[in-house]
Amino acid sequence: MSARASWKGSLRIGDLRCQVGLYAAVSSSERVSLHLVNRKTGHRLQRRYVDDETGKPVEQADQVKGYEVADEEYVSFEPEEIAAVIPESDKTLQIDAFLKCDDIDPVYFDRPYYLAPANKASEECFALIREGLNTGKVAAIARTVIFRRLRTFLIRPHDASLIAIALNYDYEIRSASEAFDDIPKLRIKGEMLDLAKHIIATKKGTFSPAAFEDRYEDALSELIKAKVDGKPLPKRPERKVENVVDLMDALRKSASGKARQADRAVPSKKGAAPRKKSAAPARKKARPAVRRKAS
Repeated sequence: MSARASWKGSLRIGDLRCQVGLYAAVSSSERVSLHLVNRKTGHRLQRRYVDDETGKPVEQADQVKGYEVADEEYVSFEPEEIAAVIPESDKTLQIDAFLKCDDIDPVYFDRPYYLAPANKASEECFALIREGLNTGKVAAIARTVIFRRLRTFLIRPHDASLIAIALNYDYEIRSASEAFDDIPKLRIKGEMLDLAKHIIATKKGTFSPAAFEDRYEDALSELIKAKVDGKPLPKRPERKVENVVDLMDALRKSASGKARQADRAVPSKKGAAPRKKSAAPARKKARPAVRRKAS
Protein backbone atom coordinates (compact mmCIF):
# COMPACT_ATOMS: atom_id res chain seq x y z
CA MET A 1 0.00 0.00 0.00
CA SER A 2 1.49 3.30 -1.14
CA ALA A 3 -0.42 5.46 1.32
CA ARG A 4 1.25 6.58 4.52
CA ALA A 5 0.33 4.54 7.59
CA SER A 6 -1.23 6.33 10.54
CA TRP A 7 0.20 3.68 12.87
CA LYS A 8 2.55 0.70 12.54
CA GLY A 9 2.96 -2.20 14.91
CA SER A 10 2.11 -5.87 15.27
CA LEU A 11 -1.24 -7.66 15.16
CA ARG A 12 -1.23 -10.42 17.76
CA ILE A 13 -3.44 -13.40 18.59
CA GLY A 14 -1.79 -15.45 21.30
CA ASP A 15 1.59 -16.47 19.93
CA LEU A 16 0.62 -15.58 16.36
CA ARG A 17 2.02 -12.19 15.37
CA CYS A 18 2.52 -10.17 12.17
CA GLN A 19 3.59 -6.62 11.37
CA VAL A 20 0.75 -4.39 10.17
CA GLY A 21 -0.08 -0.80 9.39
CA LEU A 22 -3.25 1.22 9.98
CA TYR A 23 -4.28 3.47 7.08
CA ALA A 24 -7.03 6.07 7.35
CA ALA A 25 -10.06 4.87 5.37
CA VAL A 26 -11.67 8.32 5.21
CA SER A 27 -10.17 11.70 4.46
CA SER A 28 -11.42 15.28 4.22
CA SER A 29 -8.43 16.45 2.15
CA GLU A 30 -10.49 16.42 -1.06
CA ARG A 31 -12.99 18.90 0.34
CA VAL A 32 -12.86 22.51 -0.81
CA SER A 33 -11.02 24.59 1.81
CA LEU A 34 -11.68 28.28 2.39
CA HIS A 35 -9.28 30.50 4.35
CA LEU A 36 -9.85 33.71 6.27
CA VAL A 37 -8.34 36.68 4.46
CA ASN A 38 -8.20 40.42 4.95
CA ARG A 39 -10.99 41.97 2.89
CA LYS A 40 -8.90 45.12 2.25
CA THR A 41 -5.50 43.60 1.43
CA GLY A 42 -6.45 40.06 0.36
CA HIS A 43 -3.76 38.68 2.66
CA ARG A 44 -4.36 35.49 4.60
CA LEU A 45 -5.02 35.91 8.32
CA GLN A 46 -3.09 34.10 11.06
CA ARG A 47 -4.59 32.83 14.26
CA ARG A 48 -2.91 34.03 17.44
CA TYR A 49 -3.70 33.21 21.06
CA VAL A 50 -4.24 36.21 23.31
CA ASP A 51 -4.70 36.55 27.06
CA ASP A 52 -8.41 36.69 27.85
CA GLU A 53 -7.93 39.51 30.39
CA THR A 54 -5.08 41.61 28.99
CA GLY A 55 -5.77 40.98 25.31
CA LYS A 56 -2.02 40.64 24.70
CA PRO A 57 -0.60 37.84 22.49
CA VAL A 58 0.89 34.85 24.34
CA GLU A 59 3.96 33.17 22.87
CA GLN A 60 3.89 29.39 22.36
CA ALA A 61 6.51 28.83 25.09
CA ASP A 62 4.09 30.34 27.64
CA GLN A 63 1.05 28.28 26.55
CA VAL A 64 0.12 25.35 28.81
CA LYS A 65 -2.94 23.14 29.21
CA GLY A 66 -5.37 24.04 31.97
CA TYR A 67 -8.51 22.64 33.61
CA GLU A 68 -11.23 24.95 34.90
CA VAL A 69 -11.92 24.14 38.56
CA ALA A 70 -14.09 27.20 39.20
CA ASP A 71 -15.39 30.17 37.24
CA GLU A 72 -12.35 31.63 35.45
CA GLU A 73 -10.03 29.67 37.77
CA TYR A 74 -7.71 27.09 36.22
CA VAL A 75 -5.16 24.56 37.35
CA SER A 76 -2.38 24.25 34.76
CA PHE A 77 -0.27 21.26 33.70
CA GLU A 78 3.21 21.12 32.22
CA PRO A 79 3.66 18.95 29.08
CA GLU A 80 5.73 16.38 30.98
CA GLU A 81 2.99 16.03 33.62
CA ILE A 82 0.46 15.13 30.94
CA ALA A 83 2.94 12.85 29.17
CA ALA A 84 3.39 10.90 32.40
CA VAL A 85 -0.24 9.70 32.36
CA ILE A 86 -0.32 8.67 28.68
CA PRO A 87 -0.60 4.84 28.45
CA GLU A 88 2.66 3.19 27.50
CA SER A 89 2.58 1.78 24.00
CA ASP A 90 4.19 -1.51 23.02
CA LYS A 91 3.04 -1.08 19.41
CA THR A 92 0.88 -4.19 19.64
CA LEU A 93 -2.69 -4.52 18.41
CA GLN A 94 -3.72 -7.26 20.82
CA ILE A 95 -6.80 -9.32 19.89
CA ASP A 96 -8.77 -10.14 23.05
CA ALA A 97 -11.97 -11.76 21.78
CA PHE A 98 -14.06 -12.76 18.76
CA LEU A 99 -17.72 -11.97 18.16
CA LYS A 100 -20.30 -11.61 15.42
CA CYS A 101 -19.98 -8.47 13.32
CA ASP A 102 -23.47 -7.26 14.25
CA ASP A 103 -22.98 -7.81 18.00
CA ILE A 104 -21.84 -4.18 18.41
CA ASP A 105 -24.30 -1.33 17.96
CA PRO A 106 -23.06 0.95 15.11
CA VAL A 107 -23.50 3.93 17.44
CA TYR A 108 -20.16 2.87 18.95
CA PHE A 109 -18.36 3.13 15.58
CA ASP A 110 -15.96 6.08 15.48
CA ARG A 111 -13.45 5.98 12.61
CA PRO A 112 -12.54 3.25 10.09
CA TYR A 113 -9.00 2.24 9.12
CA TYR A 114 -7.61 -0.19 6.58
CA LEU A 115 -5.39 -2.79 8.21
CA ALA A 116 -2.73 -4.29 5.93
CA PRO A 117 0.54 -6.23 6.29
CA ALA A 118 3.54 -3.93 6.74
CA ASN A 119 6.01 -6.12 4.84
CA LYS A 120 6.33 -9.24 2.70
CA ALA A 121 7.30 -11.43 5.64
CA SER A 122 3.95 -10.71 7.34
CA GLU A 123 1.70 -11.41 4.37
CA GLU A 124 1.18 -15.14 5.01
CA CYS A 125 0.41 -14.72 8.71
CA PHE A 126 -1.89 -11.77 7.90
CA ALA A 127 -3.76 -13.87 5.31
CA LEU A 128 -4.18 -16.66 7.88
CA ILE A 129 -5.80 -14.27 10.37
CA ARG A 130 -8.02 -12.74 7.67
CA GLU A 131 -9.24 -16.10 6.36
CA GLY A 132 -9.81 -17.32 9.90
CA LEU A 133 -12.18 -14.40 10.50
CA ASN A 134 -13.79 -14.94 7.11
CA THR A 135 -14.38 -18.64 7.64
CA GLY A 136 -15.72 -18.20 11.13
CA LYS A 137 -17.84 -15.21 10.04
CA VAL A 138 -16.65 -13.29 13.07
CA ALA A 139 -14.91 -10.04 13.94
CA ALA A 140 -12.12 -9.47 16.45
CA ILE A 141 -11.90 -7.03 19.35
CA ALA A 142 -8.40 -5.61 19.76
CA ARG A 143 -6.74 -2.79 21.68
CA THR A 144 -3.68 -0.62 21.27
CA VAL A 145 -2.39 2.85 22.10
CA ILE A 146 -2.77 5.19 19.15
CA PHE A 147 -2.54 8.98 19.18
CA ARG A 148 -1.75 8.86 22.92
CA ARG A 149 -4.98 7.05 23.82
CA LEU A 150 -5.79 3.40 24.43
CA ARG A 151 -8.31 2.60 21.71
CA THR A 152 -10.51 -0.42 21.11
CA PHE A 153 -10.96 -1.65 17.54
CA LEU A 154 -13.45 -3.92 15.81
CA ILE A 155 -11.50 -5.83 13.14
CA ARG A 156 -13.34 -7.57 10.30
CA PRO A 157 -12.41 -8.94 6.85
CA HIS A 158 -12.53 -6.59 3.87
CA ASP A 159 -11.51 -7.94 0.45
CA ALA A 160 -7.76 -8.76 0.65
CA SER A 161 -7.26 -6.75 3.83
CA LEU A 162 -8.98 -6.04 7.11
CA ILE A 163 -11.06 -3.11 8.34
CA ALA A 164 -10.27 -1.83 11.83
CA ILE A 165 -13.00 0.43 13.21
CA ALA A 166 -12.05 2.52 16.23
CA LEU A 167 -14.84 2.30 18.81
CA ASN A 168 -16.21 5.02 21.05
CA TYR A 169 -16.06 4.55 24.80
CA ASP A 170 -19.30 3.91 26.67
CA TYR A 171 -19.09 7.27 28.47
CA GLU A 172 -18.93 9.05 25.09
CA ILE A 173 -22.31 7.69 23.97
CA ARG A 174 -25.26 9.81 25.02
CA SER A 175 -28.22 8.00 26.52
CA ALA A 176 -30.95 7.31 23.97
CA SER A 177 -33.56 8.36 26.54
CA GLU A 178 -32.42 11.98 26.13
CA ALA A 179 -33.72 11.91 22.58
CA PHE A 180 -36.61 9.45 22.90
CA ASP A 181 -38.24 10.26 26.24
CA ASP A 182 -40.82 12.59 24.70
CA ILE A 183 -41.85 10.19 21.95
CA PRO A 184 -45.30 8.71 22.73
CA LYS A 185 -45.70 4.94 22.56
CA LEU A 186 -48.08 4.34 19.65
CA ARG A 187 -49.20 1.06 18.11
CA ILE A 188 -49.63 1.29 14.35
CA LYS A 189 -51.70 -1.47 12.79
CA GLY A 190 -54.21 -2.21 10.07
CA GLU A 191 -54.15 -0.23 6.84
CA MET A 192 -51.62 2.32 8.07
CA LEU A 193 -49.11 -0.46 8.74
CA ASP A 194 -49.92 -2.01 5.36
CA LEU A 195 -49.19 1.35 3.74
CA ALA A 196 -45.80 1.55 5.46
CA LYS A 197 -44.96 -1.97 4.28
CA HIS A 198 -46.00 -1.07 0.74
CA ILE A 199 -43.85 2.08 0.67
CA ILE A 200 -40.83 0.15 1.97
CA ALA A 201 -41.36 -2.64 -0.57
CA THR A 202 -41.50 -0.20 -3.49
CA LYS A 203 -38.38 1.68 -2.31
CA LYS A 204 -36.08 -1.31 -1.76
CA GLY A 205 -32.60 -0.91 -3.22
CA THR A 206 -28.88 -1.30 -2.61
CA PHE A 207 -26.34 1.11 -1.15
CA SER A 208 -24.15 2.77 -3.79
CA PRO A 209 -21.89 5.52 -2.34
CA ALA A 210 -21.27 6.98 -5.82
CA ALA A 211 -24.99 7.71 -6.17
CA PHE A 212 -24.92 10.25 -3.34
CA GLU A 213 -23.63 13.71 -4.24
CA ASP A 214 -22.21 16.34 -1.91
CA ARG A 215 -24.31 19.23 -3.21
CA TYR A 216 -22.55 21.83 -1.09
CA GLU A 217 -19.09 20.82 -2.36
CA ASP A 218 -20.29 20.79 -5.97
CA ALA A 219 -21.94 24.20 -5.64
CA LEU A 220 -18.88 25.63 -3.87
CA SER A 221 -16.60 24.38 -6.66
CA GLU A 222 -18.84 25.99 -9.29
CA LEU A 223 -18.84 29.25 -7.30
CA ILE A 224 -15.01 29.28 -7.08
CA LYS A 225 -14.59 28.50 -10.79
CA ALA A 226 -17.00 31.29 -11.78
CA LYS A 227 -15.24 33.74 -9.47
CA VAL A 228 -11.78 32.88 -10.82
CA ASP A 229 -12.95 33.04 -14.46
CA GLY A 230 -14.77 36.33 -13.88
CA LYS A 231 -18.09 34.84 -14.96
CA PRO A 232 -21.54 35.54 -13.44
CA LEU A 233 -21.96 33.74 -10.15
CA PRO A 234 -24.33 30.76 -10.21
CA LYS A 235 -27.70 31.32 -8.58
CA ARG A 236 -29.42 28.95 -6.24
CA PRO A 237 -32.03 26.96 -8.22
CA GLU A 238 -35.62 27.78 -7.35
CA ARG A 239 -37.23 25.22 -5.14
CA LYS A 240 -40.17 23.47 -6.72
CA VAL A 241 -43.37 23.74 -4.71
CA GLU A 242 -45.16 20.42 -4.68
CA ASN A 243 -48.55 19.48 -3.37
CA VAL A 244 -47.75 17.50 -0.26
CA VAL A 245 -50.35 14.96 0.75
CA ASP A 246 -50.45 13.89 4.38
CA LEU A 247 -50.85 10.15 3.80
CA MET A 248 -51.28 9.43 7.50
CA ASP A 249 -54.17 11.91 7.71
CA ALA A 250 -55.73 10.59 4.52
CA LEU A 251 -55.40 7.02 5.72
CA ARG A 252 -56.97 7.87 9.08
CA LYS A 253 -59.94 9.45 7.31
CA SER A 254 -60.24 6.42 5.05
CA ALA A 255 -60.11 4.01 7.99
CA SER A 256 -62.60 6.14 9.93
CA GLY A 257 -65.02 6.25 6.99
CA LYS A 258 -64.90 2.48 6.57
CA ALA A 259 -65.54 2.02 10.29
CA ARG A 260 -68.65 4.22 10.08
CA GLN A 261 -69.89 2.23 7.09
CA ALA A 262 -69.41 -0.98 9.04
CA ASP A 263 -71.43 0.43 11.96
CA ARG A 264 -74.31 1.35 9.63
CA ALA A 265 -74.36 -2.03 7.90
CA VAL A 266 -77.34 -4.33 8.61
CA PRO A 267 -76.12 -7.59 10.22
CA SER A 268 -77.36 -10.67 8.33
CA LYS A 269 -79.46 -13.20 10.23
CA LYS A 270 -78.04 -16.67 10.69
CA GLY A 271 -79.48 -19.09 8.19
CA ALA A 272 -81.30 -16.44 6.19
CA ALA A 273 -81.01 -16.55 2.42
CA PRO A 274 -78.78 -13.83 1.00
CA ARG A 275 -80.68 -10.88 -0.48
CA LYS A 276 -80.49 -10.73 -4.27
CA LYS A 277 -79.04 -7.56 -5.71
CA SER A 278 -81.34 -5.56 -7.93
CA ALA A 279 -80.17 -3.57 -10.92
CA ALA A 280 -83.04 -1.12 -10.53
CA PRO A 281 -81.77 2.39 -9.80
CA ALA A 282 -84.67 3.05 -7.43
CA ARG A 283 -83.69 0.15 -5.15
CA LYS A 284 -80.05 1.33 -5.06
CA LYS A 285 -81.07 4.83 -4.00
CA ALA A 286 -83.32 3.43 -1.27
CA ARG A 287 -80.62 1.31 0.43
CA PRO A 288 -78.90 4.11 2.37
CA ALA A 289 -82.24 5.03 3.97
CA VAL A 290 -82.80 1.43 5.07
CA ARG A 291 -79.33 1.28 6.66
CA ARG A 292 -79.87 4.50 8.56
CA LYS A 293 -83.16 3.15 9.89
CA ALA A 294 -81.54 -0.10 11.03
CA SER A 295 -78.76 1.69 12.95
